[in-house]
Amino acid sequence: MEDSQFLEFVIGRYNYWLVIVLMMVGLYVVVARGNLVKKLVGLNIFQVSVFLFYISVGKVAGGTAPIYVDDPNALYSNPLPHVLILTAIVVGVATLAVGLSLVIRIQRAYGTVEEDDIQIADAGRDASPRAGGASGSSAPTIGGSA
Repeated sequence: MEDSQFLEFVIGRYNYWLVIVLMMVGLYVVVARGNLVKKLVGLNIFQVSVFLFYISVGKVAGGTAPIYVDDPNALYSNPLPHVLILTAIVVGVATLAVGLSLVIRIQRAYGTVEEDDIQIADAGRDASPRAGGASGSSAPTIGGSA
């Protein structure tokens, strides 16, 4: 393949390259960051990349909206991916709202939204006598004998 053909191939599919970059950025943010709000932002970036992918696949080059015209040989774009993406956007916004409300609740309970600090605080709670941790508790066992 010549250099000009390769460049044309890459530039001609810029939307797929954008999908790949957004997907990898979103995945990186989810995996590498400990802040729960940043993790939600990473999930939304990942979700947007999936939206762009479905819309890119659903578009037909030279296609028009599926509205009745007199030409029986007219080329139409399938509207189903776009409708599914609209539904997915609504679900994504609702999921983000629930996630942010959980982050607010976690912040009120632990005083932080950093994952490492929450795990340390949670481990401290498990070791407390009230939680039945390692400091001794007479919690009944399943067999009935302690």
